Amino acid sequence: MNYHFEKLLTEEGVLNNVRICTDMSGKITAIQSERTPENGDEIISGFTLPGFQNAHSHAFQYAMAGLAEIHAPENRSDSFWSWRNSMYDLALSISPEDLESIATMLYAEMLSVGYTHVAEFHYVHHNKDGKPFDSLSEMGSRLVSAAKKTGINLTLIPIFYQKGGFNLPAMEKQRRFISSDTEAYLKLLSSSVDTCKFYEGANCAIGIHSMRGVDPQEIIRVSEFTSSDLPFHIHIAEQKKEVEDSISALGKRPVEWFSEHIGLNSRFHLVHATHLIPSEIKAIATSGANVVLCPTTEGNLGDGIFPLIDYQQLDGQWSIGTDSHVSLDPLEELRLLDYGQRLTTHSRMTFAHKTGDSGFFAIDQALRSGRLAMNNASKAYFEVGQMLNAVTYSLNSPLLYASDDSKLVSTLVYSGSSKIASCTISRGQIVSQHGEHIMQSEFMKQFYKTLIHLKTRI
Repeated sequence: MNYHFEKLLTEEGVLNNVRICTDMSGKITAIQSERTPENGDEIISGFTLPGFQNAHSHAFQYAMAGLAEIHAPENRSDSFWSWRNSMYDLALSISPEDLESIATMLYAEMLSVGYTHVAEFHYVHHNKDGKPFDSLSEMGSRLVSAAKKTGINLTLIPIFYQKGGFNLPAMEKQRRFISSDTEAYLKLLSSSVDTCKFYEGANCAIGIHSMRGVDPQEIIRVSEFTSSDLPFHIHIAEQKKEVEDSISALGKRPVEWFSEHIGLNSRFHLVHATHLIPSEIKAIATSGANVVLCPTTEGNLGDGIFPLIDYQQLDGQWSIGTDSHVSLDPLEELRLLDYGQRLTTHSRMTFAHKTGDSGFFAIDQALRSGRLAMNNASKAYFEVGQMLNAVTYSLNSPLLYASDDSKLVSTLVYSGSSKIASCTISRGQIVSQHGEHIMQSEFMKQFYKTLIHLKTRI
């Protein structure tokens, strides 16, 4: 397949009239700039960016997006910890078929707004009674199947989840998540790696649920016993209570303990890392590790605001994720991340501190660190030998139409939205057009049946 792009964003800026050729698998074989369309070229009109990387997802939680906002009048207290109970109830109710249906709809929606890659932080492993399936990665295989059906690139992260908190046994409601020890987790990881072989667009990474969710010595063992070639993801320091409990149990803050006992480098992706002190900020940034920020979910749960300004001053790297999927628009994640900093620092220079172009910096940072979360170290936006993954925005949008090339990126990031996403290409194939996945209606029918079955919205 050969594509002709009207405007294409690269690491060097916007190029016009670019022809990209791909082979049967979707890999780029040639990139030719300043070319007129040739016979047989697929014409892609608009402004095209590399596909967004969604570095943190809990697919099953899509089924409850928006539902945790309804409260009894007498309830004057709600927090992450009370929200978590509702999430556990959903996790206990879904079957493998339900998970595949939910994930299929979610991944189709992600593709329609420009995410071409997703890192699935997956911890609903076992049957409803807490016993393992005959295939340890049965639930993971449903996520791989959903990715394959929709065409999204998937990094499956089977999560080691062992405890109910620091020095606390797992709770009954967590029974579907639990691996007893490192050996049990490594078996799950091996099964997940095998599962990913059924889809060329899938790979695997390593995941620890959190400092509170796994014994500290087991965390060290996992870091030592697993391949250093695989990305390593962990929730950390998301809530103030988590930090307080860590100090009480370990005598150290979560990131403080983790950075002192684990050899941090660019393979590590610390999710949220909301509550940090200066020494922890420095430890992450100077090690080359990455943070994964999920602004709409962090705002929805009342987590707090990550100290991004201080982190970026040390060249700290970050990516974005949609986590609980209360929003699926990557532009909204980037804007909220920036605006949270502007509101607390009273400065508008969150992303403009290096290049002067806030929009370009945001896109560049989210892309490169996000790719590392998926085990892709490529820094070129589009490159021969890499898969063609891209999202195009319509230039019929009044502000984009009126902007010259130097203004396009920041105009898109700060005034655009997913509603003007006109085409998404994943693995060299058009999978979404005019804001809808090409199989939207089929996926919607099954998804609707699943939600009716789960009775979550009636």
